[in-house]
Amino acid sequence: MVTARAYWVVAPGQGEIRSEPLTPPNADQVLVRATHGAISRGTESLVFRGGVPARMVDRMRCPFQEGDFPGPVKYGYGTVGTVVEGPDDLTGKAVFCLAPHQDLFVVPSVAARVLPKGVPPDRAVLAANMETALNAIWDARLRPGDQVCVIGGGVVGLLAAYLARRLYRAGVDLLEIDPSRASATETLGARFITAPAPDAAYPIIIHASGSPEGLRSALRMAAFEGRIIELSWYGDQEVTLPLGEDFHDRRLTLQSSQVGSIPPSRRRGWSHARRLDKALSLLRDPCLDVLISDESHFEDLPRTMAGLADGTSRALCHRIIYS
Repeated sequence: MVTARAYWVVAPGQGEIRSEPLTPPNADQVLVRATHGAISRGTESLVFRGGVPARMVDRMRCPFQEGDFPGPVKYGYGTVGTVVEGPDDLTGKAVFCLAPHQDLFVVPSVAARVLPKGVPPDRAVLAANMETALNAIWDARLRPGDQVCVIGGGVVGLLAAYLARRLYRAGVDLLEIDPSRASATETLGARFITAPAPDAAYPIIIHASGSPEGLRSALRMAAFEGRIIELSWYGDQEVTLPLGEDFHDRRLTLQSSQVGSIPPSRRRGWSHARRLDKALSLLRDPCLDVLISDESHFEDLPRTMAGLADGTSRALCHRIIYS
């Protein structure tokens, strides 16, 4: 019996590394040794703080999660590693898995997505965020040359801005109050702004700030019949919006985007596995390394997660190193 080391949220605001036995893989599974990982800052901070609403505990489960909210729970979905045991065509390959933070783990062979040529393991940790951003771009139904505003310069917001520019040659403004995000924004091809122009009127707005005030700004900035794609998830936080002003007069649309479902326009021919493979293929561009601003060792994860959840860390993507 192999022993693995895994990160658990044992109670709201408290994480720890646990040792646990690992059953060897069967013929349809692989054993993966983790090399890199990433923290999905927004969602994992909510999980760490115990902010998952009681009625959402089943829908919020991630692949290969163990335990239940609020804890103890093993939660996470961004791990890159090497297959050390499994089918011949996978053994020795670098793979991405939607697996929690753990140094050794067993998953079905189909869940281990081989990294495309040109995507290094240390950048592949962005795959889950890229998949979320790609889903939002599909939800936005962009056309070539559209004018877009992304509100929120976190990893998902920056990736959405990058994809709008790369896939649709859109004109993209990224609205963010933190000036330290300007360099990353410009590296990825968008225009950085800290406040909208007085006459701002964007036909498409992608909101990813995680702040209710950001969403209220989106409503003010939308053009007539503008569409707002809401990427932020607020957990058990209630959000009030000014829907009694000119929301109806301007015929605005507020639409949620959530990576758990593929948009209707893409459901024919697109599976979750194919979408994840597409997200991985979009990580070939070295400029995306600008999104990885901090890293620490796996064994430091309890302390790292506490810093991310309480706001003391301003990291974009925080990468986990396993060796």
